[in-house]
Amino acid sequence: MSGHSKWSQIKRKKAITDGKRGKMFTRLIKEIQIASRLGGPDPTGNPRLRFAIETAKKSSMPADNITRAVARGAGLDGSAALEELTYEIYGPGGVAIIVETATDNKNRTVADIRHITSKCGGNLGDTGSVAWMFAKRGLISIPREGAIEDDLMLAALDAGAEDVSSDDEYYEVQTAPDKFESVRTTLDKLYTIEEARIAMVAANLVKVEGDAAEKVIKILDMLDDNDDVQNVFSNAEISGVLSAEF
Repeated sequence: MSGHSKWSQIKRKKAITDGKRGKMFTRLIKEIQIASRLGGPDPTGNPRLRFAIETAKKSSMPADNITRAVARGAGLDGSAALEELTYEIYGPGGVAIIVETATDNKNRTVADIRHITSKCGGNLGDTGSVAWMFAKRGLISIPREGAIEDDLMLAALDAGAEDVSSDDEYYEVQTAPDKFESVRTTLDKLYTIEEARIAMVAANLVKVEGDAAEKVIKILDMLDDNDDVQNVFSNAEISGVLSAEF
């Protein structure tokens, strides 16, 4: 078992300091729409949609909102389809940033990302410019309370997980993207899953302090607040707080 759980720490910090329920619903709705468009509106044969709907329900999203999002994504109401776009940024202090967006207006989104990046002292990079510093991983966070470490590790590894790490409050199960759904489904029957998602995990972290740290926090905040942004990942380590995901 690995030692420290970077992802769990950041997710807990984000949950405590954020409180953006409306923003969360918007992101969930967009994820449902995209999953419905790409894999069809039937969650039985569409794992991404099934997981998105489960996540929305756990977040207390009304059933009508979910139904409308599925229909909209499938194009049943004539709405414009959302497009997934990823941007790579050279941030302040040598930090690398990946921004995942879902938008119905590519020109608006790229203009917004470029404006935020420039304002905060960063530069928008070409495709592949910083992505090589990250790996796409499935991450599943389970509270330590009520879970026995050896049992959890055995169950996770048997289900196809690659690693299990921990901090004071949570276990973090890491999987290859193609094993994420099967591992999550198995563990969901045995434990309470606090958080589960596909994320971009940095291979190495870049420590930033002082003015550079303030600039990194500012750009991550501004990107995260943008309506078209779904996820923001960085390789920043700020004042002892690991920011593998913002």
